[in-house]
Amino acid sequence: MFTGIIKGLGRVAALEEQGGDTRIVIDAADTDLGTVALGDSIAVNGVCLTAVELDGARFAADVSTETLSLTTLGALEVGSAVNLEGALRAGEPLGGHMVSGHVDGFGVLEAREQDARSWRLVFSVPAHLSRFFAPKGSVCVDGISLTVNEVEGDRFGVNIVPHTMSHTTLGERAVGDRVNLEIDVIARYLARLVETR
Repeated sequence: MFTGIIKGLGRVAALEEQGGDTRIVIDAADTDLGTVALGDSIAVNGVCLTAVELDGARFAADVSTETLSLTTLGALEVGSAVNLEGALRAGEPLGGHMVSGHVDGFGVLEAREQDARSWRLVFSVPAHLSRFFAPKGSVCVDGISLTVNEVEGDRFGVNIVPHTMSHTTLGERAVGDRVNLEIDVIARYLARLVETR
């Protein structure tokens, strides 16, 4: 489990094809991921990956073709910035919301405008996910825990404070860019409960 509170940015150092899958090597020199050990989970742009190699400030993770096709990890290039968060450990504060690292689909940044010192971002979502969004609910965008401001059809808006804009990949996102979305786990289970009644 994760919290959606990004610990820092990493950079893709290498992408190595391995039997049809990809091994991604991340340089996390500017990120405090705590005491990461082999086999630990690390969220990369909101995708839960397993550290399979450690080399100083770098770690490697294997990414399946399934994950490459269903997340934005398939579009990464060497040098791409990524949001990083180590797994939640017992006793740590839960600053965001409960995040599994299991991406539900893509969102597309539709609008981006400054609002005082903050930024207002609007994302479109696939029709099958739109019912999971509610004003003042939680969403995870590229691994970042955010509060939904408004929902209109297949779009939702969020407000990004200056710290989040400068310390995550959201500062680099342009209109038309795809992002990983993970819906709130509570919304997912409530929807399932309603469906089965």
